[in-house]
This record gives sequence, C-alpha cells and structure tokens, in this order.
Amino acid sequence: MTYQSDIAQLGQLIGGKNGTWDGIDAEAVARMRVQNRFRTGLDIARYTAAIMRKDMAAYDADPANYTQSLGCWHGFIGQQKLIAIKKHFGSTERRYLYLSGWMIAALRSEFGPLPDQSMHEKTSVPALIEELYTFLRQADARELGMMFRELDAAREAGDQLKEKQLLASVENYQTHVVPIIADIDAGFGNAEATYLLAKKMIEAGACALQIENQVSDEKQCGHQDGKVTVPHEDFLAKVRACRYAFLELGVEDGIIVTRTDSLGAGLTKQIAFSNEPGDLGDQYNAFLDCEEITPENARSGDVVINRDGKLVRPKRLASNLYQFRAGSGEDRCVLDSITSLQNGADLLWIETEKPHIEQIAGMVDRIREVIPNAKLVYNNSPSFNWTLNFRQQVFDAWATEGRDVSAYDRAKLMSVDYDGTELGDEADERIRTFQADSAKRAGIFHHLITLPTYHTAALSTDNLAKEYFGEAGMLGYVLGVQRQEIRQGIACVKHQNMSGSDIGDDHKEYFAGEAALKAGGVHNTMNQFAA
Repeated sequence: MTYQSDIAQLGQLIGGKNGTWDGIDAEAVARMRVQNRFRTGLDIARYTAAIMRKDMAAYDADPANYTQSLGCWHGFIGQQKLIAIKKHFGSTERRYLYLSGWMIAALRSEFGPLPDQSMHEKTSVPALIEELYTFLRQADARELGMMFRELDAAREAGDQLKEKQLLASVENYQTHVVPIIADIDAGFGNAEATYLLAKKMIEAGACALQIENQVSDEKQCGHQDGKVTVPHEDFLAKVRACRYAFLELGVEDGIIVTRTDSLGAGLTKQIAFSNEPGDLGDQYNAFLDCEEITPENARSGDVVINRDGKLVRPKRLASNLYQFRAGSGEDRCVLDSITSLQNGADLLWIETEKPHIEQIAGMVDRIREVIPNAKLVYNNSPSFNWTLNFRQQVFDAWATEGRDVSAYDRAKLMSVDYDGTELGDEADERIRTFQADSAKRAGIFHHLITLPTYHTAALSTDNLAKEYFGEAGMLGYVLGVQRQEIRQGIACVKHQNMSGSDIGDDHKEYFAGEAALKAGGVHNTMNQFAA
C-alpha cells in the first residue's frame, strides 16, 4: 500500500466510526505507519534475508558485487554508520551490519569487560540485535519526519511541484534497515541451547547467523591460541538447530554462516565416532597426531584407535585434549567447509592468521572443486597488523623477483621511516584493493571488520581527552568535534533532533493539536545550527 492510498483507506476507516474518531488525522496515522515500516523483528529478518539472497546471486554473476560491513557495539553506532552511508553514497545497497561476539563480551556484558570466550550472557546477543534495529528504525522515522515537514511547508507555500517530488520520495524511501550478520559464537551450549538462542536472535531481526566449530565451553577468540574444535557431527547438529529455528519462525531463506577455526586450532576435545573407514568421523580422526602402540609401551588409561590395521594412540595432553598433526590445518579447513556446505550452510568463514589472498584462495580453490559456488565471509580483522603484513608481503615478492631490498629491514617495516617509500606505497595500494582483489580471486562475498568501532571510539576519545584536559580546553572540543560536525554535515550535531525531539513534537501535535507543548520553538538552542 502506498502512502497516499493508505491515507485514503484510513480516512474511510475513521469516517466509519460515527464521529467518535474525528480527532484522528488519517495522514498523521499514515505518516506514523511509514515511519514504522517494520512491526516486528521477524518482519526485518524476512526482509533482510531476501536482500542477502539477492546480493549472493549478484556476486555469483560478478564478484565485483561483493558486500561489506562494520561491526557495531551499540545501536547509536550502527545508526550513525547507516546515516553516513546514505549521506555519502546515496544508497545502502550491499552494505550490512556485523554483530561481534567479541564486542558484546568486551563492552556489553553485565560482568564488565570480558575476553571473547562466550562467558557473557547469551541474552545480550539478541538484546543488541534488537537495539541496533531500534536505532535504525528511529533513523527512518527521523529522516521521514523531516521530509514530512518539508512536505507541509511546500503545501503551505502552494509549491505543487515540490509537493509532488516529496511525495515521490516518501513512496520510494530507502530504509536504514539492512542485514545483520550476527555472531552466535559456538552456540552457547548443546544443540538445544543453540536452537533456543537462534530463535531469540531471529525474532530480534537477525537474518544471518554465524556459528563456529569450537567447543562451547572452551571457546576462544579466533585470533588467540588454545582453540579446540569439535567433530563434524557435533557441529552439524548445531547448524541444523539454526536451520530449524529459521524454518519454525517462517524465515525460510535465512542464512547460516559456518566458521572453521581449524587453521589455528591444534586440539580437539574428543575423538569422533566412526562406523566405517572413510566416513566423516574417520576423516576427522585421521588428522589426529598418533603413535603406534605395543604391549610394551601401553599405559594405563590409553585410548586406542585402529588406523590402517594398526593400533595407534592419539597424543593426549594433561588437559585431556587430543592433538592434531602439525601442518594439517588447511586440510581440516577444506574438509570443514565442504562438509558444512553439504549439510545446509550458505556461506563459509575461514579464520586465518593473516590477510593473505593466495593463502585464502588456495583453500577456496579446493573447496570449489566440490562446491563450485562456495562463497566466504572474511574477517578483515583489527587483530592483523595490516601495515606490517602487507609491507612484508611486498618485501617478499620483491625479493623473489630479484629486486634490491637492501634499503629495507623486514623485521622493522612497521617503522614510520618506511612511510612514503616505494615499498610502503605499494603495500598501501594492496591494502586499498584487498577487498576487491580477494572477492575476485578468493571467493569472498562479504568483507567485514569485526571491531572497528571499538577502536574508533577509543581513538576519538583519546584525542578529545588530550586536547580538552590540556591547554586547548574548550577549544579542543570545538575544533576537533563540533566545528567538524557542522562543516562535514554530521547529523548528530543537532543531538536533540537525533534523539527524537522533533518526532516527539510531531506526535504531541497529532495527539493534542494546538494545545501541544512542543520543544522545537524559537528558544531551542538547536536553531543555532540551522545555518
């Protein structure tokens, strides 16, 4: 239903109440409806799942159509990101939000800052999804409210052309609501626990759930040591639990992103169950680091498996964890990825220790031999030292080509001394094109930065504190913040408007007419920012 047809339909509804609803304005109700397009989180999940499916098809047709997101730890941060995207690029197309379990643990837990080990309350995950979408929906209401004010002004001035243009803008309005890829960690327990949390996340609006193959109660950040994986069947039970949650709630095209941490995980908590040689359990166990056992070297409590007709003992640590063979990580990642796609996953996530296109592509090439349209979500992680990594990659490439690298110290390439050098400039260009290049070469459909707004909040606060509490005093705020907001057109310089004051004034007028006590009068100091 369009805005204008909605007004007509509401007019008929109000008119049919024998005068008892005459204090209700049909256009005011239509405005409130269009400002609240999504009534529930499930409406959002269905809408955004369709967007992701369309974008995945567009990427399959042309890898230049990759997608991007930034991790946001608060609704306001996500809102400002989408407002900025619309301001600078005119469209939110192919731009998403990422919800990071790391940032929830570090910033949103009632326990206070925590490491990324699934110790935070699992309810904080759907709570942040709901918060993000609350702020995005409010961004819609605010922007549409300003358009309605312009529309009223055009009508009052008798400017029919402007009125027609504004009505068309309302009818074709692009929402700030975009897909969220939401981190469900390792599922926070068994498959039933995963299912219950997945439902809450989907009901809050998540159309895409990212789940990893670590042990829930031993979960570690993807870029830390000590990671422990689970056998495939254990992980696939949780993947199926997520799919059941989507289907139960009517989000039939929901997206499951399966993450493998096997590249950096050298341990497993259990030996996989196997029925016959070559089955999935046997393939998992084949990667275990084992030693042949004889009656002479057998020990009390040994666990023994049959490998190629020989009895072997998997190496078990004092922690009761079993060890994989060194150097088997890439092979395990490939098997994990193929198995996940064959059992209901839509997208892959391979957690790597560095951003190296050929390393990622080497694994994706092998996966695509079995699943030709395999696609990745990739973590452009702040845990990587991007400057050092890419300068070292250029250094190594030049050395292989026989170029003279004697002017550079490979171990010290992070130094400011190399800024502006030929090597430094080439490394920066490789960083600039990394997403486009890896989307084309390594099958990466979606590029995200997990923790960017954690770092930007820290950096901007440090800069302000240094100036404000130093000699600059109030000028530190004015020069570094307010004047920049005004000159760069940052919406929240009018913070009362951003917080919903004008929306509230509109509602007061709807509810009380001329008796409304509104905040946006001539004495509102936000009028100082009108110029």
